[in-house]
Amino acid sequence: MTGRIVVVGLGPGAARLVTPEATAVLADATDLVGYGPYLARVSGRPGQVCHGSDNREELDRARHALALAAAGRRVAVVSSGDPGVFAMAAALFEAIEGGEPAWREIDVEVVPGITAMLAAAARVGAPLGHDFCAINLSDNLKPWELVTRRLLLAAEADFAIALYNPLSRARPWQLHQAFELLRGVRPAATPVVFAHAVSEPDERIDIVPLSDAEAERADMRTVVLVGSSQTRLVARPGGRPFVYTPRRVGGR
Repeated sequence: MTGRIVVVGLGPGAARLVTPEATAVLADATDLVGYGPYLARVSGRPGQVCHGSDNREELDRARHALALAAAGRRVAVVSSGDPGVFAMAAALFEAIEGGEPAWREIDVEVVPGITAMLAAAARVGAPLGHDFCAINLSDNLKPWELVTRRLLLAAEADFAIALYNPLSRARPWQLHQAFELLRGVRPAATPVVFAHAVSEPDERIDIVPLSDAEAERADMRTVVLVGSSQTRLVARPGGRPFVYTPRRVGGR
């Protein structure tokens, strides 16, 4: 008997931002597969088996989930945020494409979640209110030269930009280089939002102009939003300003 796999997005952190659909499929699963800290966010029920693994083991994790499903198990593969945004859904389909022919017959469903850039944008207003893009600054799976080329083209095209995985202990220099590149294209006053641990108790939101953006403000739990040339701040007496990008550009 062939089981099934559901790839589930847990949202940015707080339990209240996990969708009802995600909660239902997690409760129905016989097996939970994922990165250890993400599995710790799931309240398992008696009888469920948790299969935790370390970071950077996405393909092995996906293959293990597929083997469990091929044996008849109902498997939930958990991701933070949305599973289709720099997360486990792509790894699972990569494993299916290069794996056992029988894996292509397994019933696979992807259950979306609230990804970090949307949670961060909602905290400050609507910085992604016009055209935007998301760029992963990690060069673990792609060359840094490609990252910088995409950053430059996105900046020249005047997209608002969400930067995922801005830095880590192994990559402490890349966000600094990204800001230096952006400062060569964008106005110095361009708003930059550092959103750390959005929706969690230690949430921290900082809004600074691009001229003052420093890599030290971020870590791996931070998503960085860089405004377009049109992004504006709306001052609020005694409160954090609203940040938004107008829907209209030019005279149209």
